[in-house]
Amino acid sequence: MTSQPTLIDLFAGCGGTTVGFGREGFEPLLAVEWDQAAAATYAANWGEDHTVAGDIALVKKKDIPRADIIIGGPPCQGFSNLGLKSLDDPRNQLWREYMRFIHAAKPKVFVIENVDRFYKSPEFQMLEAEVDHGSLKNYTISHRVLNAADYGVAQRRRRTIIIGSRVGPIDLPEPTHAKDPQRGSGLQPWRTVRDVIDGLPARPDSTDLPDSVTEFFGVPKPGVFKGLDIHFRREPNALSLERYSYVPPGGGRFDVPTELLPRCWREKPTGTTDVMGRMHWDRPSLTIRTEFFKPEKGAYLHPQWVPGRQRRGDDPRWIKGDPKKSVDRVVTHYEASLIQDFPEDYLWVGTKTQIAKQIGNAVPSGLAQAIARQVKPYVA
Repeated sequence: MTSQPTLIDLFAGCGGTTVGFGREGFEPLLAVEWDQAAAATYAANWGEDHTVAGDIALVKKKDIPRADIIIGGPPCQGFSNLGLKSLDDPRNQLWREYMRFIHAAKPKVFVIENVDRFYKSPEFQMLEAEVDHGSLKNYTISHRVLNAADYGVAQRRRRTIIIGSRVGPIDLPEPTHAKDPQRGSGLQPWRTVRDVIDGLPARPDSTDLPDSVTEFFGVPKPGVFKGLDIHFRREPNALSLERYSYVPPGGGRFDVPTELLPRCWREKPTGTTDVMGRMHWDRPSLTIRTEFFKPEKGAYLHPQWVPGRQRRGDDPRWIKGDPKKSVDRVVTHYEASLIQDFPEDYLWVGTKTQIAKQIGNAVPSGLAQAIARQVKPYVA
């Protein structure tokens, strides 16, 4: 028996949501994650004994403990209107499994996290139908799109959060931070990229992870890594470095001289404005995705940039950064993890690509903690 509120984390990833709930005193009883590397990272931090690294459908009812809360975001896998008619439709399998866990664990509360447009999706309609007259009719739900920056995360990341409760309606948490908080509002300013990565080595020593292997679930895996272990650099070619040098904070591909752009960008004069973008020191970052290590995927260049010489005489269009004062690289895995609000000493398992995927897919722990703080009085 425990006096702490208990939780089950489904589709747990590497444990970002559990980090937030753990900070509020919740005890994880079970975590399920099919991705072996992500499950190993979760296990390295929270314990292998309650971690299931495999298919959620294979978890037997007798192995599902009673818990105060279930958290998780079932993936959306191409539902059609036909799929809305029944949870038994095979395309609804992962959502059906989520419902199965609710029936078995009988939580007082469940929390679903998904992309910001989720509330407009067929999956959300299905969920509402189950609450209205189906298997979740004993629950009431509330939902809203929340921005992680409004809850102390140094990242503008919008996600749909749904709280289901059978112990009375629970509102979504009110923001604790704001872009420009008014005096007397009680809100703090948004946290910034500077707040979380300033002071880290501008040029990491290594291009590789340390040589380390640890066994999880009976299989050797790269790791365990911590802190500066994942603060490694890439080695861009000369052309890439030339491109990066022209991008100021908040800028992107349109700041790069045309002749330096790849053909696909030269022939696309509009759209994809954040491609090869550079972060601002004194603002939250944009969303950290799974391929943040690729500049062509978003605004992932390090924020340090100081204007230097102009490229063509007095032509104001192309200003190059001072190579001695600018940092022309993408953020490292470690920096991305801190922007995602993971603890500085969080443990990581997997290859470079696997760890990047874990970081980008995670729920920022500050957002999860705000939700945990909101629901705790209803389950404690």
